[in-house]
Amino acid sequence: MLTVHGYPNRVCSGLTRREALQIGGAGLFGLSLPGVLAAEDAAATFSSARAKSVIFLYLFGGPSQLESFDMKPDASSSIRGPFIPIESRTPELRICEHLSRTAQISDKVCVIRTMTHPHNDHNASHYIQTGHKFTRSAADGGDVNARSTDWPSMGSVVEYLSRQAPAAHLRSIPDYIYLPNKLGALQGYERTGQHAGWLGSAYNAFATNIQKRNSADNPYFRDCVDQELDFRIKGMVTTEAITLDRLNQRNSLLKQFDQANRAFHEQQVYENFDRIQQRALSLVTSKKMRSAFDIRQESAVVRDRYGRHLFGQSALMGRRMVEAGARFVTVCWDAPDGYSWDSHRSSKHLQQHLLPGFDQTYSALIADLDERGLLEETLVVAVGEMGRTPKPNSAWGRGHWSHCFPCLLAGAGIQGGAVYGTSDDQAAYPLESPVSPEDLAKTIYWSLGINPDLFLKDQEDRPIPIIEGGQPLKQLFA
Repeated sequence: MLTVHGYPNRVCSGLTRREALQIGGAGLFGLSLPGVLAAEDAAATFSSARAKSVIFLYLFGGPSQLESFDMKPDASSSIRGPFIPIESRTPELRICEHLSRTAQISDKVCVIRTMTHPHNDHNASHYIQTGHKFTRSAADGGDVNARSTDWPSMGSVVEYLSRQAPAAHLRSIPDYIYLPNKLGALQGYERTGQHAGWLGSAYNAFATNIQKRNSADNPYFRDCVDQELDFRIKGMVTTEAITLDRLNQRNSLLKQFDQANRAFHEQQVYENFDRIQQRALSLVTSKKMRSAFDIRQESAVVRDRYGRHLFGQSALMGRRMVEAGARFVTVCWDAPDGYSWDSHRSSKHLQQHLLPGFDQTYSALIADLDERGLLEETLVVAVGEMGRTPKPNSAWGRGHWSHCFPCLLAGAGIQGGAVYGTSDDQAAYPLESPVSPEDLAKTIYWSLGINPDLFLKDQEDRPIPIIEGGQPLKQLFA
């Protein structure tokens, strides 16, 4: 638990400089102040943005295109799959019967059918989340854990650039948030692609930490109770075992942060810290941040609408994060059982949990954002790292297939009711308009008002493009 002791040399707010540094560097937000203070300036204004925020719904494991958004009812019985296609509000789109709610809001969604890349295993999570090919050779999916030499995730780049903006210290919530856990955490991994890599750990996501009940549990497949859906920042809500000495040793931590917040903003402490230090202290004393992470403030009706399973409640938290001002929020459907969307074995989980769970949450998120006036300023991306093989096993399980798979885009001016790209008659390869991870990454950056051809400096002070190759898909926007 965090303990911050007092020191005699105080600034005008009553906090010492060392206390402020300790608070900001205590790990509550994935911040490392030495790394933050060493950050290079970069040109990014976000002023020409189509999107103020991105919600990146990451379906880790690889959803099957043939059982979702690229069904092939005219294919042979050995290919087409066990589920029936239904009509949607998009004339060209017939989708799976287990996605009936999404079918009703498809007029707000653009379905890309032709995502493609050659990295045919789960370490493609690096490629999808960074826009850069995986830098290590692990064709069997091994060597899964992140390294400091990996490429930075899109969210980390956004976090980095946001901190260089002139008013960075005024932002009261992190700009890169990962829900409900770091990718792989429920399996004991720290998977590649989600972190800041060579950009520096100071720009890692702020990740919440929701545990499962036991080794066999899958909280994405069942309703979760409030006791396990506590997204709140533990250091800010605990009433014992954490002290901020000289603020008030006997008050609860919550009251201590309230006192720090009042002192920090009522006095001219900003004159004593540079903008990065100001931002760190602003975050840890932010009443807005504490409130945003408290899902209990949502009504039971809204929470039921999203689904009480882990993905549903995490997506609802994602909406709360962009509503509070975060720029890049990843909501991950992970594989705590080792499979989930990685449906090698059969289509049973697709029918019982995966498709219905996604359908409920995705349709609720799009509708909720729209009703709140947030959809036009929020780009919602839903994608996995790959698709599934056209040829199934006897139980309709399918293997890894990265050569053709779907991606959904909505909001931020995306033309809804559209389908982009055409696959062959087995949904195996693109016939027209292939889309690479580089294209997707540049589209996301461009939507946020970030120059997709921007260069950053690496740890050796060399200019590195944030994305090498690819083009933003501007034609998908109205």
